[in-house]
Amino acid sequence: MIDNPRSPRVRAVAKLAKRAAREETGFFLVEGPQAVAEALSFHFELVIELYLTRSALDRYTDIAQAAVDAGVDVETVSDHVLETMADTVTPQGVIAVCDLLDVPLDRALHGAPQLVAVCVAVADPGNAGTVVRVADAAGADAVVLAGDTVDPHNGKAVRASTGSVFHLPIARERDAKLVVDACRGAGLATLVADAHGELNLHDPGVAPLLAGAVAWIFGGEAHGVPATVAERADHRVRVPIHGRAESLNLATAAAVCLYASVGARRLRSAPDE
Repeated sequence: MIDNPRSPRVRAVAKLAKRAAREETGFFLVEGPQAVAEALSFHFELVIELYLTRSALDRYTDIAQAAVDAGVDVETVSDHVLETMADTVTPQGVIAVCDLLDVPLDRALHGAPQLVAVCVAVADPGNAGTVVRVADAAGADAVVLAGDTVDPHNGKAVRASTGSVFHLPIARERDAKLVVDACRGAGLATLVADAHGELNLHDPGVAPLLAGAVAWIFGGEAHGVPATVAERADHRVRVPIHGRAESLNLATAAAVCLYASVGARRLRSAPDE
């Protein structure tokens, strides 16, 4: 039982809430039973340490056993120690330390991807994590975080993804224009979600484009996709606003666009009646 919140080990774990510490050590925090269970199920090799309170150990014996089976160092800690380690105000008693999970861009786009989500200059970690979750739900092949975009290992981003960060490849690349070119090189049509785009998402004539191999490019909350990046893409596609809402937020727009591609692909492959 670890019960000293000031011990070097506890402080080292707590520091991983900061990006600088994550980049220095190559580790990040995964909080909560759902996310930790997904990490152990899909990428157990990334899990280095698991910390549980006594009550969490009694409640989540399956998680603890899975960690032991994977050769992970499992430690029980006091409630106060776990609160010190955690990045959340009300932690759920389960924290894992994992290796960083992002992969090189060429690996994320390897093979013949059919659907990729690209986030450019997205600052809000909750939005970034939700886009990862939506992309996972839509069956996307990868997510790419381009330009000055939030770290996918940020605690809020990981929690917003509800474990989806462990389900599909995630790449980071500072040069957003290079990302557009790489997507095109992988055989993907590059579509920017743009409120003023020349194509209407609901235009029947756009369906064949959506049904093909596509990389959807989403921009930051305040200014959207930078003009230099949007100009490099193949098309700019607008989601029509039929009511009086001023706009859609990033995560909602991503869900609409990604599922539009899924729907168009399913209609294309459906047998003629």
